[in-house]
Order: sequence, then structure tokens, then C-alpha cells
Amino acid sequence: MTDFWKDKYPENIPYRIDTQAYSSVLEVFHEACHRFGDAPAFSNMGCTLSYSDIDRLSANFASYLQQHTDLKAGDRIAVQMPNVLQYPVVVFGAMRAGLVVVNTNPLYTEREMLHQFNDSGAKALVVLANFGYMAQAVVGQTGIKHVIVTELADLLPAPKRWILNAAVKHVKKMVPAYSLPGSVKLNAALAKGRNRAPVDHTAKPDDLCVLQYTGGTTGVSKGAMLTNANLVANLLQIRAVLTSTFEPGKEIMIAPLPLYHIFAFTVCCLGMMELGGHTVLITNPRDIPAFVKELSKWRFTAMAGLNTLFVGLMNNPEFRKIDFKSLKLTVAGGMAMQIKPSEEWEEITGCQICEGFGMTETSPVVTLNPLSKIQIGTIGMPVPSTELKVISENGEELPLGEAGELCVRGPQVMKGYWQLPEATAATITEDGWLKTGDVAVIQPDGYLRIVDRIKDMILVSGFNVYPNEIEDVAAAHPGVLEAAAVGIPDEKSGEVVKLFVVRKDPALTEDSLMKHLRSNLTGYKVPRSIVFRADLPKTNVGKILRRELRDQ
Repeated sequence: MTDFWKDKYPENIPYRIDTQAYSSVLEVFHEACHRFGDAPAFSNMGCTLSYSDIDRLSANFASYLQQHTDLKAGDRIAVQMPNVLQYPVVVFGAMRAGLVVVNTNPLYTEREMLHQFNDSGAKALVVLANFGYMAQAVVGQTGIKHVIVTELADLLPAPKRWILNAAVKHVKKMVPAYSLPGSVKLNAALAKGRNRAPVDHTAKPDDLCVLQYTGGTTGVSKGAMLTNANLVANLLQIRAVLTSTFEPGKEIMIAPLPLYHIFAFTVCCLGMMELGGHTVLITNPRDIPAFVKELSKWRFTAMAGLNTLFVGLMNNPEFRKIDFKSLKLTVAGGMAMQIKPSEEWEEITGCQICEGFGMTETSPVVTLNPLSKIQIGTIGMPVPSTELKVISENGEELPLGEAGELCVRGPQVMKGYWQLPEATAATITEDGWLKTGDVAVIQPDGYLRIVDRIKDMILVSGFNVYPNEIEDVAAAHPGVLEAAAVGIPDEKSGEVVKLFVVRKDPALTEDSLMKHLRSNLTGYKVPRSIVFRADLPKTNVGKILRRELRDQ
């Protein structure tokens, strides 16, 4: 089916892209800064940085890393921040110094941080002060030698910077006390870097650019090695689908999804930069009233989100008063859109939601609905230069209309899993096909539908949750004999975790176990409910039947 989609694409979408258009993400960055100069690049909390500002500040940070640390090209740097102006400055500055970015969720527990920092071999960490107490607890148990701390409003002009940082720390009490001896303030690092221009790293297409962690079926988080070629290919693939709709230098993208998540990283950060777009960063999208207030300030043309977020916005009366005349694109990622919210969104905004499919391992976009021919309920068609097929359990390619495991081959497919050759070989075949673990159907018109998942992965508000991880944490409680985690449907977040437990200690209570789970799992991974049972259904070799629990 290599050429199946050749005549399925709308006329304005190319079948192939030029994967040699840029040699690296840095080349994309430098060209954008040169081309768009004083045009706005990122806005947050009432402050806007132009492309020239991002160029200057990232150069300062790169210079600091090169002149005032012992970090060298290829070393990993963990970046643990929500959507703030510091994020693009730090990420592009690190890349300019030749470092590999390790995106880290600020909501991680100590256990999750320890695994990611040690597995990646990170030697540096940039962390928001709000999470400094967490860094304090784990840095000493890792190979991290350099810690750089930033406060929420650090890149805002004075006196607004002083006022907001003081309010966050002393009035709202959002910065728990911490002690990180030897750490450096980001603004101090930027000041030191001003004295000397950096020697920009020359990145090659196959060089590792980002180490992006994803869950694993074994419950162990794995680092997907995304090269410059992978990320450049994917942003060009996305651009090819959007070219007829987006005008370089004229788009305003609302970005409420965290940039440390691969979808927002590629679409909102890299993709919008290549287009000379203006990205409005939303630090806390859970504060819907504040989010809606921010939306009302902009004549935005694009917005990225997911089902949960769209539902939350539409439930706010003020949202319906916003002027949506400029909105050209609403793209959904991270989790499947439900039909009813999709229809309601179009009714309110006049803009259809464009849904696609992707994975961390594919940089991430694999399919996308063409904007001129959106088909609700599908994940669209493969982005240019991407091959797809569905296979049976024994690996045979299946005909149109039959459900099988979706496989992907294209320039956006990762190099492999970091230091896990066996896991890589189990996921990517020798001829380059990546097995997604998702069951899909290819329709005769070229559109795809995801119908099931082979893996037991649970998708909570766009985040992957793996049952083995939940079960391992639960089993660590002395009162637990056995545990099984499954996903159950939830109107708000798509799915939530439900945990079935067999007690070892008859006195074990739900409150006791829940306290243990909350202290070891990020919030979205914590089970919504716990059910105690006398036993769990198993196969004849003793494997727990999660599917049977779900069906019950």
C-alpha cells in the first residue's frame, strides 16, 4: 500500500516532503530568528519576547553553559518547567551549546524524577523554583552537577518581575522552602553569558536532539531518542498539511498544552517557530476563568488542546463571548476527541477540530485530518512521506477495512529507545516499521480510525498511564498482596485509573493505600477508585486478566 495515499491527498498537500530542507533544529531556529527578527515569538503573563529576544537570550544561556560549566556537546540537560518564557530560551540555548534536552514533567514524584534523571545520565537541571524542594530531594542521588533555578516571572521586566515573584512566593505560598547548595539563578547565568558570544554547536541530522521519555508496557519509562532529522521532518510534515491555511509571520497560536509534552513541543514550539508564528503560552490551563480571560486578549488564529480542555472551556459562560472570527485551526492531540464536544466546539467557534494521531516515538505526528476535508471520528490520513499499514497478529499486512495493529514508517520515527536495544528491536522492525500497539482500520477513502489498543495503556487527559507502574507502586505497600490497574471511561478526562486489590493485611483501608499511591505517583496516574477483592482473574499460567476486569 506504499502508493495508496498518492491520489487521496487534497491537491494542496504534497505527497512527499524535502527532508533535506534543514540539517538540524538549530538551523530552523537560526533561520526563523534571522527572518522574523522583531516579530513576536512568545508571550506569557503580559510579556512578549520577539525572535530577536529569544536569539539574544538563548545565546546568553549557551555562552554561560560553555564558559561557566564543564558541560560538553552530547551531555544531557533536564528541563523541568511549565509553559513560561524561560522554556524556549533554555531549550534553544542548551541546543546551541550542543546539549541534549531531556523534557521533564514538573509534576513528577521523587521516584519518577530519580528514574528519568539517572536513566538519561543528566548532568544539568533547569528547574522552576516552585519545584525546587523536589529537586532538593533527588539531585544528590543522581549525576546532576549543575542546577539552575528560575522563578516564574524571571523574564518579565522590572518592577513587574519583582512584584509577581514576591506574590507567588510570599502571598500565594506557591514556592515551598528548598535548599540547593551551589545552584545558580537563571538570570545570573544569563548575565554571565552576556559577556561572550557562544560558539554555536554544529548539529548533524542524525545527532540526538531530544531525549523524550514515554511510558513502557513494563511500567519502566523509556527515553525515545529523537534526532534532528526526526524533529525537522515532523515539523515539515505538519507544515505541509497546514501550508494553504497558515501565512508565515501572521499566525497566533494559543498553547495551553505543556511544551515538555512532545505534541506541544513539536507543533507549538518548533512548528510555529519555523512559520514565524506568535505562540501565547498558557502556564496554568486548569484555571479556566484566567485562561478564558487571556484568550479574550488575542485575535488568535490557532489553538492546540485536547478533549478535556475543550470541554472545560465550553462549560465557561465567558468563553462563548470571545470573538472567534480569526480562528482557522483547532488541533487536538494527546487523546481521542469525543463526537459531542467536537460538534459543540464547531457550533461555538465556527472552527472544526482537526484530529490526528501520534506517539512520542514518532516525534509525534503520524496522521492528521486535511483542514479542507476534516472527517470527524477519524485520525485523518498519514502526513507526507509517511507509510502506514495494519498487520495481523502473525505480522501479515491486512486489506482495507480490516482491523489490525497500526505500523508506521517514515523520517519522523525515532532512532530507538535510549540504552534499550531489546526494547527497540521489539518495537521497530529491521526494515524500519514501528509497531504502535494500536488497532486501526484504514478506510477505502484513505482516512484511518483507531478502534482499540493492543497495549493495556490507559490514556488520562492525553497522558500515557501504564498499569504495571501503578501495580508496582501499589504492591510496594505492605498491606497489598496483588493489584491490577485498568482504565475506565470518564467524561472529563477520557479515561481514569481503577485499581483492583487483594489484601495481604485484612486491616488495609482505602485511605491508607491511596495516601501511599499519591506520594509515589503523579496526580493523573493516581487511581480514581479502589476495589478490594478476594482474588483476581488469571490465566492458567497466573497472568492477571486485566481485560476481564475491564469488562466486569
